[in-house]
Amino acid sequence: MPEGDTVHQAARRLHSALAGHSVTRSDLRVPKLATVDLTGRTVLEVTPRGKHLLTRFEGGLTLHSHLRMDGSWKVYAPGERWSGGPGHQIRAILGTAERTAVGYRLPVLELLRTADEHKAVGHLGPDLLGPDWDPEQALGNLLATPDRPLGEALLDQRNLAGIGNVYKSELCFLLGTTPWLPVGELPAETASRLPALAKKLLEANRDRPARTTTGRDRPGQRLYVYGRAPRPCLRCGTPIRTAEQGDGSRNRPTYWCPSCQQGPTP
Repeated sequence: MPEGDTVHQAARRLHSALAGHSVTRSDLRVPKLATVDLTGRTVLEVTPRGKHLLTRFEGGLTLHSHLRMDGSWKVYAPGERWSGGPGHQIRAILGTAERTAVGYRLPVLELLRTADEHKAVGHLGPDLLGPDWDPEQALGNLLATPDRPLGEALLDQRNLAGIGNVYKSELCFLLGTTPWLPVGELPAETASRLPALAKKLLEANRDRPARTTTGRDRPGQRLYVYGRAPRPCLRCGTPIRTAEQGDGSRNRPTYWCPSCQQGPTP
């Protein structure tokens, strides 16, 4: 599931493949961009912002994409077989003489002037893996709505950018509180730990091919709670539980240990 760490990895792969090279093939397969041709433009850089990707071209243009739940960008060498999914799932192709980047299942793809990037990402809070990271601002954003459940507040990219459903569940476990605890009821010491711990989790995984929050590399033991119901908690042995969280507009399975985490539950 793409979250801040995997988006940073994707940006790094795309930047390495495309930056400094002229586009020789441009194919954007969404209706509003069907007539756009980026051929001949040099890719200046590919940079992440939270869970968003910004591919900047000479001439002041930026291709903005978002992976959401199952989008991906794959990079292929000349002659290499494309294997990211069936052809009808391809939404973007950006090719150079040496590499081809293919975007699969991209729910968000838009072209805008680089000067207008704020229209796409200006609403985001401090980026956990970005140069704008500000732990005090992030915590202040979270505490500004004290009645909101912690899990929902963590997923709100306006508070802090980069946390998705996996890190939401894992962070709440490490803080010892359920995702349904109102933010304002967090003990002061726990609240003060939150920004640094969130950053530590994402930084620890920004270069890892397999995400882990436990420090273990064995399958089934890389995460404390996410995706582990009803298996036993790695810390206390109690069966992990799962339930939906949010307004129902998206599939948000949430995992927690009823013994290690304190607070309200469904």
